[in-house]
Amino acid sequence: MRIEPRLLPDTLPFLGDLPPLLTRLYAARGVQSEAELDKSLARLIPFQQLKGIDAAVDLLVTALEQRQRILIVGDFDADGATASTVGVLGLRLLGAAHVDYLVPNRFEYGYGLTPEIVEVALTRDPQLLITVDNGISSVEGVAAAKKAKLKVLVTDHHLPGDELPLADAIVNPNQPGCDFPSKALAGVGVIFYVLMALRARLRSLGWYESKPQPNIGELLDLVALGSVADVVPLDANNRILVHQGLERIRAGRARPGIKAILEVAKREPARITSTDLGFIVGPRLNAAGRLDDMSLGIECLLTDDAGLAREMASQLDGMNQDRKSIEQGMQREALAQLKDLPVESMPFGLCLFDPEWHQGVIGILASRMKERYFRPTIAFADAGDGLLKGSGRSVQGFHIRDALSVVAAQHPNLISKYGGHAMAAGLTLPEANFPLFAEAFDAEVRRQLREEDLTGRLLSDGVLAVEEFHLELARALRHAGPWGQHFPEPLFHGVFQLVEQRVVGERHLKVVLRSECGSVKLDGIAFGIDRDIWPNPTIKWVELAYKLDLNEFRGNETVQLMIAHIEPR
Repeated sequence: MRIEPRLLPDTLPFLGDLPPLLTRLYAARGVQSEAELDKSLARLIPFQQLKGIDAAVDLLVTALEQRQRILIVGDFDADGATASTVGVLGLRLLGAAHVDYLVPNRFEYGYGLTPEIVEVALTRDPQLLITVDNGISSVEGVAAAKKAKLKVLVTDHHLPGDELPLADAIVNPNQPGCDFPSKALAGVGVIFYVLMALRARLRSLGWYESKPQPNIGELLDLVALGSVADVVPLDANNRILVHQGLERIRAGRARPGIKAILEVAKREPARITSTDLGFIVGPRLNAAGRLDDMSLGIECLLTDDAGLAREMASQLDGMNQDRKSIEQGMQREALAQLKDLPVESMPFGLCLFDPEWHQGVIGILASRMKERYFRPTIAFADAGDGLLKGSGRSVQGFHIRDALSVVAAQHPNLISKYGGHAMAAGLTLPEANFPLFAEAFDAEVRRQLREEDLTGRLLSDGVLAVEEFHLELARALRHAGPWGQHFPEPLFHGVFQLVEQRVVGERHLKVVLRSECGSVKLDGIAFGIDRDIWPNPTIKWVELAYKLDLNEFRGNETVQLMIAHIEPR
């Protein structure tokens, strides 16, 4: 693992009266003006810049005026669940008489608005179908819905294929011809924008002359959760959405379901950060879609009954524990496949398959193996009928969805279908094609990446001075974000004396450190350490990459280093 300095611009921007350290941190993350740090809703990019937004609102106004039955078709991950919830609650707030949702079970139907899901949808007798977090690649599904005389509104953020579905309206910042400056909206962000546009139109039509205007800002906690959990880049626009949602949660105004999930996870709402949304709330919500049916997660987010929310959150927590157990077993099996393979002989692009692996967990497995071996990884599971389903995760500098497009073009009929983003993608292929696909994928990775690209790299914001290890700075860093994808939480590095070390919770290393000059004593914790190395009483000095954080114990706050990397010095 290499620790490298994060690059700074030649000239630091003026960002107001910020401390010099915060100015450097923001500048290193591309912030160029003080205005970019304004996280008020007034700074959001106007919805008018989204292509297709007027046609979408036309459909929705007609649906509200005619009291049509609206059915939202979502996805089975946290972004899809929050987008479905925002769609249902938002349309109800704005006056829709009949709104329901449908989420495909990933094991029966797979992803998106397929013709099979349209058949299921027709049993609900809808008049308007709205896709959230899917639909841009559902050419056949939209055609089936149109054949059944349904109106179709596609809201999505995924990259489109060569052919767009013939929907009545499409809202997707990544569709051809859309000038919306931020391409990073999550699925939940797109449907929230549609609701903002709809409310503005209804206001102009006089809907709120004799009644209060609904506050769709009440949905921002859900928008924040879905955006962070889907790991979309936190550009300036997304940081506003996430910040506003976090403020609602911290103020105690979150949905009962989010409060309940935080409660079962033993997290205090007033203290949560974007990291908690990504690593605490998101996985528990995702567990439903991974192991069973995302409807449980959506119902938890939809309910206004705090008691019912706690019951469902407890079920989600139990599912997440099961998911962890399954994942750990799959990791052991994946490592066993690779243990006899020298690193120099390892493929640049890893493709892993075991017929017993769980479809719902292969994405996490791919992520874990990518983090361990620092190379694009696709994990496959048996999808039945002679097919494999794959879930891939990538490294910086390698656009995995585009790579699949190249492989598909070079080898027609090798891949049945695929889709995704730069850093994550999914695909389906016949099991018989797996060896050829693995070879073709590795070849494409080798074409784009060099061997030096496949070594782990941590970007550091520098060395903290002894006087900077204090609570005020730790608090300032915690709330200076929100931090996330493409706007990473500050990471520092340095050499420390190792005073004490012990393992807690089987695989976590708890340490007491002394600064290199010996004047400051600090606590630290490293999660998921290698038990073949730690603890080791012969190691007296270590080099760390760490985040400056707070630890609260029995009402007392102390500085704690969250260790991202530790190695003997």
